[in-house]
Amino acid sequence: MSANKEIKTIQDLPYYREEYTAQLADMGIKERDELLEALKDKKRKKQIVDALDGVGNKIADHWLELLSETSGETQIVEAGEEEVKKTVLKVKAELTDEIKAALVMRDEKNDRRPAFYRQEWFRYQRLGYKWRKPRGIHSKMRRHLSYRPPVVSIGFRGPKMVRDYHPSGFQEVMVYNPTQVEGVDPKVQAIRIGGTVGGKKRIAITAKADELGIRVLNRT
Repeated sequence: MSANKEIKTIQDLPYYREEYTAQLADMGIKERDELLEALKDKKRKKQIVDALDGVGNKIADHWLELLSETSGETQIVEAGEEEVKKTVLKVKAELTDEIKAALVMRDEKNDRRPAFYRQEWFRYQRLGYKWRKPRGIHSKMRRHLSYRPPVVSIGFRGPKMVRDYHPSGFQEVMVYNPTQVEGVDPKVQAIRIGGTVGGKKRIAITAKADELGIRVLNRT
């Protein structure tokens, strides 16, 4: 999906498959707003994750974030017995034409990139689907022969200019305390809160980011 593509229908969501349309229709979800309301509800969200093959909690949360940004609605965050309404910041990255072109090229390469599996994964179930470099001296796969599966190579990488960019077009900056937020450029950078940060400090970091107009990629 393009970095700045507008989510007009549920089919525009990233990682969406055609088979999901019928499954969501069975749950009474046909429009974008209906999916947004369903993802806000914990029980219905779990139902969607369980029903859609290939959709986990991370993808569901990503869909919720995209749909919330597109609709411009307020999210309701439960804090004990109180309900605090928070308006999601609709911050957009200021991208040059060169960066935009590189992001589009990266999306196209991502769509064309094949799946990489270790040698003879189809023969021995215990090998699984994880990637391992073929090292056998007689390995045809190591020699990149055309009738063997594809091997991870440098040519499959995306453009170096946007290699660490978020799909939204922002450069990701990892932060662990509110002080680190002050050095972030809100025009081109967005923050991701570290996984080891506790709830109290996470709230402080989010509040500081909202004050400075900085986008939080993993807002809770």
